[in-house]
Amino acid sequence: MRPPASPRRPAPGVPRRPPRLLIVEDERRLAVSLARGLTAEGYAVDVVHDGREGLRRAAEGAYDLVLLDIMLPGLNGYRVCAALRAAGHGVPILMLTAKDGEYDEAEGLDTGADDYLTKPFSYVVLVARVKALLRRGEASGVRAVHVLGGLRVDTAARRVLLDGTEAALTAKEFAVLEELVLRAGQVVSKAEILEQVWDFAYEGDPNIVEVYVSALRRKLRPGLIRTVRGAGYRLEAGE
Repeated sequence: MRPPASPRRPAPGVPRRPPRLLIVEDERRLAVSLARGLTAEGYAVDVVHDGREGLRRAAEGAYDLVLLDIMLPGLNGYRVCAALRAAGHGVPILMLTAKDGEYDEAEGLDTGADDYLTKPFSYVVLVARVKALLRRGEASGVRAVHVLGGLRVDTAARRVLLDGTEAALTAKEFAVLEELVLRAGQVVSKAEILEQVWDFAYEGDPNIVEVYVSALRRKLRPGLIRTVRGAGYRLEAGE
């Protein structure tokens, strides 16, 4: 199922290559079903059924997004995700799992995953999440750098520096921070962050926003993002 790689930028007038997705899923029927559906959506899709092989393929750097099951033979999804992040790979990762519960979700996010879907899930929701992650991962054509005190956020290069030190953020963490940066000094509600970052199709717990805000506080500075009780969050422009 491996499509030909297209590492070069297409010439003007030549269509861009379709986004390349890697599905790492040991439930073969589900993997095949997802691959067929996403191929019909216009994506180039590869499928592997083992964690070690998934890590090897994802580490090649040829993919725009990885759909990663947690319960895998060889190497579980948490370890695959953690290994990719430790090696500096920033590819967006959407975790798929039959497990449920706040602890499992937090563990997945802590290892560097960008989003999380619990089986059984709606295919429509899956496609919406994939599109959202790919859209967030695309660099903007207009360079925009926001400097707020010691915080420097480059939305085109998707880099964040705090007091000159770069912070390693996942795509979803960056997206949440970006929403707060664009409205620095203003209160941004959970609903607004969900709408902009997770899209209208998100049907999970809105408290997922708290998980990402907590992660940003750990990686940046605790007092940088203030909680405004009953209203939302405010990025302190003067911090």
